[in-house]
Amino acid sequence: MNHRNTTDVSEFLLQGFPSPPEVQRLLFPLLLSIYLLTLLGNVTIILLIRSDMQLLQTPMYFLLSHLALADIGFTSTTIPKALDNLLSQKKTISYRGCLAQMYFFISFGNSDSFLLASMAYDRYVAICCPLHYSAMMSRKHCLLLAMVSWTVPIILASLYTILMSRIEFCDPEEIPDFFCDVFPMLSVCCSDTSIIELIVMTEGVMEMVTPFALIIISYAFIFYTVIKIPSAVGKRKAFSTCGSHICVVVLFYGSISWVYFKPDSKNPSFQETVATVMYTVVTPMLNPFLYTLRNSEMKAALKRVIKRHFR
Repeated sequence: MNHRNTTDVSEFLLQGFPSPPEVQRLLFPLLLSIYLLTLLGNVTIILLIRSDMQLLQTPMYFLLSHLALADIGFTSTTIPKALDNLLSQKKTISYRGCLAQMYFFISFGNSDSFLLASMAYDRYVAICCPLHYSAMMSRKHCLLLAMVSWTVPIILASLYTILMSRIEFCDPEEIPDFFCDVFPMLSVCCSDTSIIELIVMTEGVMEMVTPFALIIISYAFIFYTVIKIPSAVGKRKAFSTCGSHICVVVLFYGSISWVYFKPDSKNPSFQETVATVMYTVVTPMLNPFLYTLRNSEMKAALKRVIKRHFR
């Protein structure tokens, strides 16, 4: 099949969700409901932490408020356009819009990853070095962790966007996904992408594997410390502070691994699309509920705020 090479392509076609028409009609209300729940849950977490000084002064909840903000940006990068395309006959996105979507997707997604690693480090210090917790997780150090979690992904996303803006695309061509990501976009390139693929694979793997490795190392030390606690109550209390975070990490990295760490990640299968929906749509929605329903401090803070405003 011959394609016309172009450097001034004005728009791309998006494959959308590979499902029958009757399923497509159900996807719109389902995605819209999930998106509204995601916004409601994460905005509630941010407002709750900001309005309760008891939570705001705690490093874990300070980082959680940043995670909620990243989740709002992450899900808002993909779902609104996906909802628009579900109602449209022609599923298109402009060239600039595609690059912008890719930039924010990479930026917010990697911020999520770095913030999860920062929260794992916080749990490590709290359980393994409790006497030094105040010094190691001071306000200055928390701000530094948050700043790194936002700055590094922005730099990396800018690098990928600049690289992708300098290659030629086939016109017309369909991106095999419901949003613009690096590998699906590379599959519709007409120019040589070997250098870009090498950079994406090396840098991309490092930026995902490094935070995940830090999380694994943190929990290895946590587990080693907890099993030495003599009382069952003490062990249960220590593990309970990590439960929500572990659930989020498993959901996030499990689905990402299924999508990206496979040989043929340029042309996603139906299973990979489901996994993509899991970490781009479902996980950001579940985070607030995992951190509130499983967390007695968050539930107590919610009760305090409700009493303060409705007494």
